[in-house]
Amino acid sequence: MPSTTYSSTRGSPGQKSISFSQVVMSGLAHDRGLFVPDVIPKVSLDEVESWRSMSYADMSTELLSKYIGPDEIPKADLNLIISTACGNFRSPDVTPVVKVGEHYVLELFHGPTFAFKDVALQMLGGFFEYFLKKGMNGGRLAVLGATSGDTGSAAIAGLRGKSGVDCVILYPKGRVSSIQERQMTTILDSNIHCVAVEGTFDDCQDIVKASFGDAAFRDEVKLGAVNSINWARVLAQQTYYFWTYLRLTDDDVKFGNAVNFSVPTGNFGDILAGYYAKRMGLPVGDLVVATNENDILHRFFTHGEYHRRSINKSISPSMDICVSSNFERYLYHLLDDDSSNLKNLMTAFESTGKLTLEGRTLAKAKADFKSARCDTAETLNVIRSYNKDHGYMLCPHSAVGVSALHQTNLANKHSVALATAHDGKFPAACSQAVPDLPPPPPPPPQLAMLKTMPTRSQACENDAKAVQDFVRRRIAERKGAKRREKAAWVGAAALVVIVGIILARRR
Repeated sequence: MPSTTYSSTRGSPGQKSISFSQVVMSGLAHDRGLFVPDVIPKVSLDEVESWRSMSYADMSTELLSKYIGPDEIPKADLNLIISTACGNFRSPDVTPVVKVGEHYVLELFHGPTFAFKDVALQMLGGFFEYFLKKGMNGGRLAVLGATSGDTGSAAIAGLRGKSGVDCVILYPKGRVSSIQERQMTTILDSNIHCVAVEGTFDDCQDIVKASFGDAAFRDEVKLGAVNSINWARVLAQQTYYFWTYLRLTDDDVKFGNAVNFSVPTGNFGDILAGYYAKRMGLPVGDLVVATNENDILHRFFTHGEYHRRSINKSISPSMDICVSSNFERYLYHLLDDDSSNLKNLMTAFESTGKLTLEGRTLAKAKADFKSARCDTAETLNVIRSYNKDHGYMLCPHSAVGVSALHQTNLANKHSVALATAHDGKFPAACSQAVPDLPPPPPPPPQLAMLKTMPTRSQACENDAKAVQDFVRRRIAERKGAKRREKAAWVGAAALVVIVGIILARRR
């Protein structure tokens, strides 16, 4: 089966029918659109059932091979990439499913950085390495990413030490948790560069998008993306929707019946993966968009108003986003894959900060997604009550997803709340919720040790050119260091030869 090809949501002729490898390595389309599959593969229920007894890695290989054919990555190589990624998780199930109260929780925090983004970014790091070894980009890639908290550390964990890769992560200064920041800045590998930007996550994201829109810079440094604008992220995240469905239908749910998912949502990539899984043929019922106070998506799915507002700093910082990058992919499909209409809407939104839909189009969106908003007080209440009633500790993001299940009357055995991070990453927020209860278990040692480790980061003004200059400097410094290292090895080898000759003559 040939691989699926991809085209930009904005329809430029030169950005159509692009290969998977090109999509992975380029990240954002050159017309500033996002790549979407030209055809969404289908799976039958019989196929899904045949995956039941497989390991997570083997099931994922079967699913991803629906998109990635042997013309791009032979199946054995694909399985090796996925198995290697899954081997970095603490649970043999990779993403275990547990019942908490009346509903299920999908635990997505068993990876290296204790957040859901590990699932996709461990695989993405493998894809980068595979294609670079095949000679793409001349063996070089400069990854530029923005993080609201978890993407940065997960990207760094997936890319540290990778040959040919420089990874630059922008994060909003003072707007990520202390642990989230230390998970990034304590990684001292020479190819990892953390940059604290004065501003918000949206500012960081705008810098990344502007850099991809700068053709000269993009081509000069061989720019690549780790944010969920990179299709490979969304593709990899589809795997745990299928895995979860199989686990619920092992016991509690009749196979063929629909399962609902409530997803803490910021950049819309995680829940979009569920949307694609549903379109592939997985029996998914309601997809619930769960937001905190930064509720642009809830306002859209309630009133059709996708209107940009200032960001409110919350206790769930990874969701402190007011423009959701992946939402453009969904809008493209909502508009019947009409790239011209989509481009006009996005161009107007980028100018005015407002996008409004109504009538049949809004009704169609409401049929695709439900939504709910959970503020700080409610988030703390959910953390407190689940700790007290079920002995289960939720991180503030996961609590938003659980709250949305209850608000939409879906807290039952047919429903799953995605737990997107370990509570140990947010001790300040969790301690606000449970000061009068027995203390939760101490944080995992991998998180506790961060407090005493040395850090390295660079402050930078909120300006695309300043960031681009920083990227250029770091790449140049790394090249210089490699040249010096190579010269040292050559010199040492020559010295060994000379000494050998001298010794031979003395004999």
